[in-house]
Amino acid sequence: MLAYDRAAQSAEYILGKTKVIPHTAIILGSGLNSYHEKIKERVEIPYEEIPNFPSATALGHQSKLVFGKLKGKYVIAMCGRFHYYEGYSMEQCAFPIWVFKLLGVKALIMTNAAGCINNDFEQGDLMLITDHIKMTSDSPLRGANDERFGPRFNDMSAAYTPALRDVAKEVAYGLGITLREGVYAFMPGPSYETPAEIKALSALGADAVGMSTVGEVIAASHCGLDVLGISLLSNMAAGMTDKPLTAEEVLETGKKSKSHFSKLIGLIIEKIPQ
Repeated sequence: MLAYDRAAQSAEYILGKTKVIPHTAIILGSGLNSYHEKIKERVEIPYEEIPNFPSATALGHQSKLVFGKLKGKYVIAMCGRFHYYEGYSMEQCAFPIWVFKLLGVKALIMTNAAGCINNDFEQGDLMLITDHIKMTSDSPLRGANDERFGPRFNDMSAAYTPALRDVAKEVAYGLGITLREGVYAFMPGPSYETPAEIKALSALGADAVGMSTVGEVIAASHCGLDVLGISLLSNMAAGMTDKPLTAEEVLETGKKSKSHFSKLIGLIIEKIPQ
């Protein structure tokens, strides 16, 4: 069955649970999952109930969609994403994006936890993603193209929508929150990067590195969704300190950054044109 038809089945099931079509979807990354608790008038749908949906198995990720209101705006929150390192294909990792498209979503807010490469940034900072580097040959668009989603060769020159980035910067400035801007590099994982790999990524122009997001953004750009990407710089990347890297550090930084992340995302959603 084609990805479009599978996504249509998923969307039909979801719409049977909630008749509201949110303008904005949020994907909550590692250490940021608790943000869904702020959603009011909520409807929760476990992934396991949705036809064709995978399950999230990564540490700190839940496995459900949450529908409801934030700042008076209807949203969908994806609590737990699918990673290449879990054994999923790039297509499976991107599958929810196509479901969102068929639900009628217009804007996608991507969040993740990332290792900090830029020496001018600090652990715990939030970074607005301006562009990305994909350090793998795979793509969710590999194989036969379905024109119902988008063209065979899609433009990626403004994959992270400039107008949404302007909204995020304006909101951060008003709140007095430091919002870095930089390039996110995707590495497939699950091993953390080596110090030599971090040096190479730095030379290529990367400011942060992580194991998610890029496949989803490719799919979103292909099918015409506006995209905003924000990384929580949860740790300094390999070789930048003497500390070993751990998943627990990622989650702990997420807890510490919860307050300003929540304020930032809430006001961004309020100000996104609908």
